[in-house]
Amino acid sequence: MIVRERQNEYIMIEQDHHARISGQLAANLKDSFFIEEIWKQSVLYAIENHDYAWRMIDKQPFWNDQKQEPFMFTDIPNPVKTVFYKHGIDEVEKHDSYAALLCSEHYTRFLIDDPKDESQLFVQNERDRQQKIIHRIENYDKDIFGVHYSLLQFFDSLSLYLCLNEPGSAKKDEHPFFKDGIPVPQHLTFFHKNKVGIYWKDNGTVEMDVFPFGSPIDVTIRQKAVPKKAIAENGLISSYELADVNSASIQLF
Repeated sequence: MIVRERQNEYIMIEQDHHARISGQLAANLKDSFFIEEIWKQSVLYAIENHDYAWRMIDKQPFWNDQKQEPFMFTDIPNPVKTVFYKHGIDEVEKHDSYAALLCSEHYTRFLIDDPKDESQLFVQNERDRQQKIIHRIENYDKDIFGVHYSLLQFFDSLSLYLCLNEPGSAKKDEHPFFKDGIPVPQHLTFFHKNKVGIYWKDNGTVEMDVFPFGSPIDVTIRQKAVPKKAIAENGLISSYELADVNSASIQLF
């Protein structure tokens, strides 16, 4: 779950919805920036479904007793994440092996430096999965895969920028992840820079200093505003389930 705190409520956005925004953005990337067109649909499927792991979990979000707020995706303990992650990759692999390879690499990198036994077991199991998939792929190319994985990373970050920040935020008030811009993975050489500058022009408009799309993109973010008072009286799950879905429209240019 992506969570933003306001004075009297929490804005909550499901991870799977954020991933679908990532997919929408990626689908509008200029065709010339995709390499190996044969993999394009697999790459787009991976980007759109990279947070499949959270699809059911976010329907009934968790309460963080330590912080006294809803659990943010960054705060979920890693041993719990490994269960979600494996399920998500399994589901993607049922549809597309190359997409699963991308998602597996994505989740593995989150946990590779965590010394806990559960995390290292997950990493090893995913490395085994990756090798099995690679052996089934004819003419697998590590460098091309690197570009495709970098696209997943970039569009994940771009969508997170739209979801984690309060619309219209001044640069100094943005989420710490993005105050210096959107990181550009090294394989995406068409950006010709390490970070893309990005900022809110107003509550409904975001500007990028390097625009990799053919035309402005309109994005709709589906979210719930869950009152803190309702949570205190009725608990998080029921308050979240009863909250109405509302939409925030943003144009990216």
